Amino acid sequence: MNYQTTVSLKDDEKAKEKKKENKVYDQKPTPAFIGASWAALCIGMVSYCIGLWNATMELNEKGYYFTILLFGLFSVISVQKAVRDKLENIQVTEMYYGISWFTTVAAIVLLVVGLWNADLELSEKGFYGMSFTLSLFSAIAVQKNTRDVAYIDKEIETKKD
Repeated sequence: MNYQTTVSLKDDEKAKEKKKENKVYDQKPTPAFIGASWAALCIGMVSYCIGLWNATMELNEKGYYFTILLFGLFSVISVQKAVRDKLENIQVTEMYYGISWFTTVAAIVLLVVGLWNADLELSEKGFYGMSFTLSLFSAIAVQKNTRDVAYIDKEIETKKD
């Protein structure tokens, strides 16, 4: 082995050690991003619900769409939590992780199928699709922000002790 190969091997070992170290996240989300996430969640959910309230569909149809919203919100929060738990080396069973993803996809598919078959104007279908998507995305952002702030606050407390 020559000097170049020895140095290269040592560099590879150092790189592997760095990958094994847990990353320290020390930057909280900004208040503006936290506020925007909550605002988007509220706007998405409230507009979706107002649209349902004012819709001229049967009560059972309204219940279907409302249940899909709740189901979708819970599912994406569950996926985000499972992804974050894995990132922080908290045990997550593959079954739970898979079910979380399955229910998220199922909620989206149920909305698409429901809107595809609904007797609604195309603009109404687009409204429900967009407000649903906004709600799901912002729920993920709110969950992430909440988790980031809690994690960083815990790290700060640990360092103080």
